[in-house]
Amino acid sequence: MGLRSTRIRGPLGRVAVAALLGTMALVGCGPSGNVVTDLGATGGTRVEGGTATMALPPASTPNWIFPIGAPGYLASYNSAIQDLLFLRLFMPEQKGDALTMDSPRGLAETPRYSDGNTTVSITLKKGYRWSDGKPVTTRDVKFWFDLIKDNKQDWAGYSPKLMPDDVKAFEIVDDRTFRLRLDRAYNPTWFTANELQDFVALPVHAWNPGHQSPRQAFARLMRHAKRFSAFATDPLWKTVNGPWRIEKWTTSGRVSLIPNKKYRGPDTPHLDRVVLKPFTTADSEFNVLRAGGVDYGYIPPSVMAQSTKFKEMGYRIDPWEGWAVTYIVLNYHHPTAGPLLRQDYLRQALQRLIDQKSISRVIWHGSATPTLGPVPAGLLDADPYPYDPKRAKALLARHGWADRDGTLHCVRPGRGTGECGADIHDGQELRLSLLSQSGSTETSNTMQAIKSEFGKAGITLDIRQQPLNTVLGTTVPCKKTEPLCAQWQLGFFGTQGSWYFPPDPSGEKIFASNAPSNMGNWSDPRTDRLIRATEYSDRPAVLRDYGREVARRLPVLWTPNPAYQVSAIRNDLRGVDQNPTLSLAPQNWYFVKKGGAGR
Repeated sequence: MGLRSTRIRGPLGRVAVAALLGTMALVGCGPSGNVVTDLGATGGTRVEGGTATMALPPASTPNWIFPIGAPGYLASYNSAIQDLLFLRLFMPEQKGDALTMDSPRGLAETPRYSDGNTTVSITLKKGYRWSDGKPVTTRDVKFWFDLIKDNKQDWAGYSPKLMPDDVKAFEIVDDRTFRLRLDRAYNPTWFTANELQDFVALPVHAWNPGHQSPRQAFARLMRHAKRFSAFATDPLWKTVNGPWRIEKWTTSGRVSLIPNKKYRGPDTPHLDRVVLKPFTTADSEFNVLRAGGVDYGYIPPSVMAQSTKFKEMGYRIDPWEGWAVTYIVLNYHHPTAGPLLRQDYLRQALQRLIDQKSISRVIWHGSATPTLGPVPAGLLDADPYPYDPKRAKALLARHGWADRDGTLHCVRPGRGTGECGADIHDGQELRLSLLSQSGSTETSNTMQAIKSEFGKAGITLDIRQQPLNTVLGTTVPCKKTEPLCAQWQLGFFGTQGSWYFPPDPSGEKIFASNAPSNMGNWSDPRTDRLIRATEYSDRPAVLRDYGREVARRLPVLWTPNPAYQVSAIRNDLRGVDQNPTLSLAPQNWYFVKKGGAGR
């Protein structure tokens, strides 16, 4: 999500499964009409034009267009759309098993580090222009930098001492080259992946023609950015430099993009139009998918065993794996739950009551894998708190909790050894409330499984479900005195992964003290020191040390990490690259037909 995250999916009922197994005609949106069932995943002749419709995650509504993120608007579908309109200087791309920042879709050439990694020189690629014909220059990048520098407290990407604080000077060399003077030496891999990834050119000539101060310009742009119903008509958003421009953007979340004819990048669109289509539930998406109403959709994990049938229907099934972790966020500033959640032993007990392996296998049908810590699981070598309800119960009993009519209550209040902990009262019930996103039966079943395991141990878990945007807008960092802080205790927004990393999966945005996406206000000096080490040193051991320590500290509760989605893509729609960071490149998509000459 920003949170490079968004998520959702849901299984089928018996009726839908029965319909799936039957014979049906599928009407598509491409130039070829019906889905081509006798064309495989390769072969065919390219045709130019056509409309491709992609399904958005259920209960998810794109609602932010300004390429400077704001708290509560950080879902990955927002940033994915923004990146198609306003080019970032550097974009992540998968190369083999690794992620790099060398994508040809980026606006800049490879950065050059000098002066002991305290200076970075960046040159924009030649020939890029805005849709109104004006050239893209370093002044457009400087405009973005000045906006975040003078308004950093309102930028959701801001972490103290990081961008823009770590840049002492932004020096324009000429129209295509600028230089950053840094406040110290940084790990170039980390700085490119985690700091330069935010850099984007914004059309200063169109967005600030009156030469307002950065504060005035930012306030005006934010006012426009909150006019959700006017995204498609506001002249401000019509000046773009990416491969696409907005045709329609409705308040229901339907977004239609058409090619930007002035785009000069290496990947000009083949299609006439891309439609991003919203759905309230995963089941409603599936019904439309099997009726041919989307060309690029997703199926519930529960029907993965029926993938052969989908192939017969003219689709290919391709799980979209993400460079991500998934977790339940804990609000350490909540007036009553905060004292509970701040107890190390309690978090450890809660984690040992989450049966990640069984949930992954049974509920997610193998399309999810356990999250072991704050970095993708492949970078960690062990699970510090595997499922063990006996140890969880014993741990709670040792710290002063006893069963009263099936529910645990504190019987030994206090701060000492064998007592419940600071600010936990005599007789207090061990009861927690979880705000979870709606729209996915897998997520609902996961939370019910966790609730059941908690209940067996005497812990009451109350679950409330809301649409994803509501959850994201509620589970934001807050001060103890703010009313919003009392509105949620635990939060979950991870049906398709809670956090998607850049190529370097460090934790300065999610687990550093006062970080912008540190939703629960976790603060730990050792965690901060380890995060700083990943920023300064390029030794592989520092990232491993960070991962192991934060996995042990449990700032959140780790839950199974699902594939972003199990994609179902028409066989005659090609060029689809499912980037692990959830970026989109529909300019590379095209339809094919059997035989004949393309045009």
